[in-house]
Amino acid sequence: MTYMPSVPTEPRPAESEQPCQTNPQPDRYRRRIARILGVGAVVALGAALAFGARAHMNRDAEARATLAAARAAVPVVRTAIVKAVDTPRQIDLPGSTQAFDTATLYARATGYVARRNVDIGSRVHAGDVLAVISAPDLDQQLAQARAQLAQMQAQRVQAQTNAELAQVTNGRTSRLVRDGWSSAQQGDVDRLTFESSVAAVGVARANVMAQQAQVSRLEQLTSYERVVAPFDGVITSRHVDVGSLVAADANSGTPLFSIAHTNVLRVQVYVPQEDYFGLHDGQPAQVTVPELPGRVFHGTLARTASALQPSTRTVLAEVDVDNADGALTAGLYAIVHLKEPRIYPVVILPSAAVIFDGRGLNVAVDENGTARLHHLDLAADNGATVEVRAGLRAGDCLILNPPIGLADGMRVTTAPVANS
Repeated sequence: MTYMPSVPTEPRPAESEQPCQTNPQPDRYRRRIARILGVGAVVALGAALAFGARAHMNRDAEARATLAAARAAVPVVRTAIVKAVDTPRQIDLPGSTQAFDTATLYARATGYVARRNVDIGSRVHAGDVLAVISAPDLDQQLAQARAQLAQMQAQRVQAQTNAELAQVTNGRTSRLVRDGWSSAQQGDVDRLTFESSVAAVGVARANVMAQQAQVSRLEQLTSYERVVAPFDGVITSRHVDVGSLVAADANSGTPLFSIAHTNVLRVQVYVPQEDYFGLHDGQPAQVTVPELPGRVFHGTLARTASALQPSTRTVLAEVDVDNADGALTAGLYAIVHLKEPRIYPVVILPSAAVIFDGRGLNVAVDENGTARLHHLDLAADNGATVEVRAGLRAGDCLILNPPIGLADGMRVTTAPVANS
C-alpha cells in the first residue's frame, strides 16, 4: 500500500463571488454594424429624396409645358347659324278620356222590378225601356184619384145646374117684387140664393182643377214605372235585377243603372301657364292612345276653365273627340297634340350648346374667330332643345358643344358651318 501525501487545496469561491470578466470584442462588432446600417439608411433616404425631387421636377415641367401648350392652342369648334322660328309650337300633353254625358238612374216609383231589358255594356237609344217596375199601390192611387175627379166633375155640373135654376128664379122674383106681387124679402132670398149658387160653381170648378192636378201627378209617377234611357249611350253599371225592391226616395232612392254617352268623348288636359296664352276655343287638336299605334283621332279644343289652379299653375281644358265608331272608351290615358301659335319669334337651340355656370345660362357665339358669351332668356325647355326669347339674334354663329374652359374672348377655329 503506497502512501500518497495530501496536497492542500484552496477552497473554490462561490459562483456569486467569482469576479466579472467582459470581452470587449463583441461590443465593438455591434457598434460597427450599427454605424454601417445608419450610413446605409441615410444614403438610401438621400437617394429616394433625390429621385422624388427629380420626378417631381419632371412632372412639374411637363405640366407647365402642357398648360402652356393648352393656352397657346386654339380649339376647333363646330358652329351653326341660328334662325328665328315663328311657326306654331307643338304641344304634347297627357290627358284622360271621359264620357260626354253620364247619368245614374234612380227609382221614382216604389215597387218591385218586373222586367229588366239591359245589362252592362248594352248600347241603348234615348227613350228605350231599360226596366219596368211593378207598383200596384201607385196604380190604385191613380185609379182612386181618377174616380174622385169624375165625382167632382159631376158635382160641378150639379152646381152649374143649381146656379141656372137660381138665376131663373131670381129673375121671376125680381119682376114680381117690382110689380108688387111679391115681398122684398123673398126677392132678397132669391137674389142671394142665385149668388151663392154662382159661388158654388166656382168652388166646384176649383175642386175639379185640383183633382186634375192630383191625377196628373199620379200619372207622371206611374210613368216612372217604365225606366227609359235619357240619351243615347252604353250601360256602364247595373244595380238591380228582376224581383229587386226599389224605393222612390229623394235621399235614399235606389240606383238602377248608370249610362254614359260615348259617341263624343271629352279629353281633359291640364295646360301649363306657359302654353295658356296661345290657346283658344275651336282650335283643332289631335289625340293618340299608346295602345292604338298609328291611329290619330281628330278633335277640337272646346272649352277651358279660364282660371289657373294656384297649386299647379295649370288650367283645365277639354277636347271633344268624335267617337262614333266606338274605338275609344271613357277612362283611357291619351296624349293630346296641339299646335300653339307663337306670340313672338324664338330661337331654338340644342341643349348641349347651353353653358351653365355661376352666371346662369349662356351660349358661346363665334365672332370672327373670337368666342363671345351671351346670356340667355329661356322661353321654354323641351329637354333636347331649348327655346330662347332673348340673348341671340337670327344669323349668329352659335358654337355647338362648347369645350370645357371656353371663356369670353378666347380665340377659336371653326369647322365648316352648318345651318341649324
